[in-house]
Amino acid sequence: MSEIINAPLPRQVADAYVDALVALDPITGTYLGVPESAPLLPDFSPAGQEALAELARATLTRLDAAEDRPGADSDVERRCARLLRERLTADLAIHEAQEHLRTVSNLSSPLHSVRDCFTLMPTETDAHWNDIAARLRAVPAALDGYRASLATGLERQLPAGPRQVATVIGQLGEWIGTDGGWFAAFTKEGPQSLRAELDASAVAANGALVVLRDWLRDVYAPGIAGAPNVVGRDRYRRWSRQWNGTDLDLDEAYAYGWSEYHRIHDEMRTEAAKILPGATPWETLRHLDTHGEAVEGAEATRVWLQKLMDDTIAALDGTHFELADRIKQVESMLAPPGSAAAPYYTSPSMDFSRPGRTWLPTMGETRFPLYDLVTTWYHEGVPGHHLQLAQWVHVADQLSRYQATVGQVSANCEGWALYAERLMDELGYLTDPERRLGYLDAQMMRSLRVIVDIGMHVELEIPDHSPFHPGERWTPELAQEFFGLHSGRPADFVESELVRYLGLPGQAIGYKLGERAWLTGRDAARAAHGESFDAKKWHMAALSQGSLGLDDLVAELSAL
Repeated sequence: MSEIINAPLPRQVADAYVDALVALDPITGTYLGVPESAPLLPDFSPAGQEALAELARATLTRLDAAEDRPGADSDVERRCARLLRERLTADLAIHEAQEHLRTVSNLSSPLHSVRDCFTLMPTETDAHWNDIAARLRAVPAALDGYRASLATGLERQLPAGPRQVATVIGQLGEWIGTDGGWFAAFTKEGPQSLRAELDASAVAANGALVVLRDWLRDVYAPGIAGAPNVVGRDRYRRWSRQWNGTDLDLDEAYAYGWSEYHRIHDEMRTEAAKILPGATPWETLRHLDTHGEAVEGAEATRVWLQKLMDDTIAALDGTHFELADRIKQVESMLAPPGSAAAPYYTSPSMDFSRPGRTWLPTMGETRFPLYDLVTTWYHEGVPGHHLQLAQWVHVADQLSRYQATVGQVSANCEGWALYAERLMDELGYLTDPERRLGYLDAQMMRSLRVIVDIGMHVELEIPDHSPFHPGERWTPELAQEFFGLHSGRPADFVESELVRYLGLPGQAIGYKLGERAWLTGRDAARAAHGESFDAKKWHMAALSQGSLGLDDLVAELSAL
């Protein structure tokens, strides 16, 4: 009995897990703002991956004891315990299926983590640049470990998809460049006193990219030739659990995607007619690409997006949200060259010394239509990812660091961000036909993701009510064609998106399914409270719960 009484509570177990994880994964430490992580990179080899799995197993054992301790049944402890158990169980299912031996993606992989972590490192002092140089020197070993994992997968006949591999080889070519590459460009702003060290370290890091690129091209790609690009139902179920925090009914989700497709399509036709009568929605969007409201120049666009977020915070704070001062700071950034096509957000460090940031990939463009940017920055910035993820960090002492950071469930976060776009439409910020059509196009894209991501990976039949190839089975080629026919975005974006879905099965469906969970929870809470329902109070309570899988999310939101 004394062992149970002396056992830590679930939140203590969760935060001990974060500490141990940072020791194994210094990139996570950088995201959290842990200074000691700065010179280091993780071990991406099979042994390094097994160490992470062993940490998860040991943590689950400690959680068993923690849940028996008096006080573990409080709401805050219960939520944390449920999240920790669900996340670690999902992680172990992925590990035990040896998915870490075939991780190739154009957006999220060990390779991308190695590069992206440099964009989050502080650069104000010589000591910061010393850390950058040390981490650059660690790049070859980190990428050797990643290559060892892929080589082990190759030996075990666990291939990544050829299309993903070809895309990443192309990305590596862009990062390597012809004049020292991305790492040399990144370090050029470093102090002159460290110039020789930074230059040598950047050369070593760039050389590691060359070695990996050549191995992928000359050894790995031939070794996986003919492998499928899709994962099949069993692998898809594991991955969808990882991204959505629940075991989904894939056939029901697929049908929901189609129902949203038809609903949104009808609304898009109505808005398009206000702009270009007689044209289809996508003809209208292409018209807006050249004739609609736009900002010229990448830097001017960055500044415009910063003002949009600042103005949105000023309009929503005190009316629909109650924001702490440190949450009101968010930075608009340009994504580094060679990024995937989609904009993204990075969370603040735990002490807010590094603020939340939105990132715009320019893809070589110089003209940026606003019909697309406005709703996207409601999603990535305010009231989307920034308000949720920064609020989690703000209340981390009331939750746990785990719930506020590494315990993140993708569909919860992406669902909130898509809900945020809808909220801005509900509040009347998207009445301009151009911007509302852009919002609906974004909603359509998320519906298409549900259809094609599930459809092609599980090889489902295209239904009879589809205007596109009814009765046929989905393939990546059909998915790309369908996506292109129903998108106002350029062909290179559509290509990048499709490869993203192939490399991250189950992730893309979380936007629409997560939005549905947020709406379901809000509707239930509103029905329970009737006229006394306070949307501002509900929003802040909902954003202060930390991460939850979709089933748990609906239950908790409904009870607020």
